[in-house]
Amino acid sequence: MCMAHIGEAVARGGRDAWQSPAADGGHGTPDPLVVVAAVVVQEGRLLVVSKKAAPEVFYLPGGKPDAGEEPLEALVRELDEELGVRPVAPEFLAEIESTAALEGVPLQLTVFTAGLSRAPRPAAELAHLRWITGTETDIRLAPAVAGQILPMLRRDGLVPVA
Repeated sequence: MCMAHIGEAVARGGRDAWQSPAADGGHGTPDPLVVVAAVVVQEGRLLVVSKKAAPEVFYLPGGKPDAGEEPLEALVRELDEELGVRPVAPEFLAEIESTAALEGVPLQLTVFTAGLSRAPRPAAELAHLRWITGTETDIRLAPAVAGQILPMLRRDGLVPVA
């Protein structure tokens, strides 16, 4: 599914609530956790995963780039490692600043939209894989997914309005 029309959106969540240590004289806030992730929507449902380390929290599939790795390269590697798939027609969606769900540190999330080369199969590190509409009440979503990604997808009619 091509979602280039929402690629112009840049979501900002709490940017003024935290700064890099250099910006505040070194007193402070940890460097952001840098992550890449994929928004995969099929038939009005968003793919989310949870990790065995925290099976109660659902995230977009993806992960941390290796040193020197470009965001799209990291996404391709992470989707292969986590789900055994390759992204199809990935397109940049947004840079999102939020808070990491478990670590409680700043999060810098680079998000791409993509299709998948085949049905995803969760790897050993994953606890669950779910396709959600965003209207479920029995699931705990990471702050960036609940507060920024789903509202963008609802606004553009890609998932149902809650």
